[in-house]
Parts: sequence; structure tokens; C-alpha cells
Amino acid sequence: MERPTGKRILVVEDEADMAALLKSRLEVSGYSVQTASTGTEALDDAAAQLPDLVVLDLRLPDIHGYAVCRQLRQMATPWELPILMLTAMDQPVDRLRGIGFGADVYLTKPFNSNEFVGTVNMLLAQKALRDEDALLP
Repeated sequence: MERPTGKRILVVEDEADMAALLKSRLEVSGYSVQTASTGTEALDDAAAQLPDLVVLDLRLPDIHGYAVCRQLRQMATPWELPILMLTAMDQPVDRLRGIGFGADVYLTKPFNSNEFVGTVNMLLAQKALRDEDALLP
């Protein structure tokens, strides 16, 4: 699969080391990455300029990630904004809630770096195909 580059990704992660790791891994893969350490900051950033994809942790210091996801879904449809939840909450009920609140994919920590980047690539490739289809008569 060809990797779409130059896309803007918003990483919402309150742990600085994890945010730096995710940012580095995505930038090496050709993406432009912005980070937010709180749900409020993420929502403000997304309202100012909708990213191409959001990587969202659930345990944030101000607003739970499920609520952030729901508010992001009010800003944009899944076709406009893919959301990848990446969290240590690994119970089946957590996964179901994440998808129910609007996440496209739910990955758990610890995670495989190649699987993470591959999932980002896949979500953005699907978005690009939908964007192309929207332009067809």
C-alpha cells in the first residue's frame, strides 16, 4: 500500500514520553504531527484546523477520551476524520465503548510500532479513496 505523506496527524497523549515516541515514529513515516496533552487542547486544535487523523489516548487529565471522541465526531464524520484510539485500557468492554463512541480503530498499549504505523497508513489511504470518490460525478 502506498503511504500518503504530508498528512496532518493530531496525537492526543498526556504522557510526554509516549507523545514524543508517537510523534517521532509518525514523522519518520512522512507525517506532520501536532501533539495535545489534554482533551481541551485537542478539541481546540481540531476546531482551529481539522487534522487528517487523530490518535487518541483515553486517560487524559481533564476530559475522558471517550468524551473527546464524541465531540470530535460532532465536528466531522468518520469519512472526514479517522480516529485511532491508542490506550492501555485493554478490556473487551473498553474496546466496544471506544468503537461505540466513534473510533475507527482501537489499539492497546503496549503496541507494535509497525502495526501502529500500518494502521495509520491504512486509515489515511481509506480516507483518500473516499475523498477521491466524493469528487466523481
